[in-house]
Amino acid sequence: MELLDPGLLLTGLSFTCFRLLNRELPRLIPAPSSALRNPWKWRNIWTSFVHSLLTGSWALLGFYLHPEMAEDLISTHSPFSHCLIAVSIGYFIHDFVDMLQNQKLHQSWELLFHHTVVITCFSISMLLHRYIGFAVVALLVEINSIFLHLRQILLMANLLKTTVYRLNSLLNLGTYVIFRISTLAWMTRWLVLNRDNIPLLIYTIGSVGMAIMTAMNIVLFYRLLRSDFLKSARDPPKERDK
Repeated sequence: MELLDPGLLLTGLSFTCFRLLNRELPRLIPAPSSALRNPWKWRNIWTSFVHSLLTGSWALLGFYLHPEMAEDLISTHSPFSHCLIAVSIGYFIHDFVDMLQNQKLHQSWELLFHHTVVITCFSISMLLHRYIGFAVVALLVEINSIFLHLRQILLMANLLKTTVYRLNSLLNLGTYVIFRISTLAWMTRWLVLNRDNIPLLIYTIGSVGMAIMTAMNIVLFYRLLRSDFLKSARDPPKERDK
């Protein structure tokens, strides 16, 4: 490993860019009157939406351009995919700091915990230049996050009773099953099958991280299903965490 991994520089650059984007969003995308009660949330969700759109597409493109990475998720990767992991770490550090500065701990502890796990696992992968393919698989989850964040944007813009919201709800649920639940299940299976090829410490960190992510995503799936498809007609959907 080099004295200063280039990934660290890219992570710092990514963090700075997401901070600047978050700061400039009120000028780029002014909050509607319905979102003025929580302008920070409006900025935060739009920044998260940009990250999901960027990294979800990047992850798909990474496997398309370098299909050999799918055959060896441990040691085979391209600089293109290594950069993706660094950029994503920068975003998660930004979002962690943003929530600490603007939300009370009891409102954000779940996401702060989630980000801590992601930053830890991705940083190990980036610095060791190993398991990059596995981390890129994890970022396929961001394809669903595009629709998850768009749902919150539509709710904050008071666009609940629109065709766009209903269509997004269907896409959100479908991509949740395909790119979130199925991806996490596949990753868990991969860890178990490759137990002998992974050092005990890395395997333990990965297994604990996968268990936490799976539990959190099952709970979130139930909340979304209840809110958008099983709710009473009198009860409007609530804005859910990312």
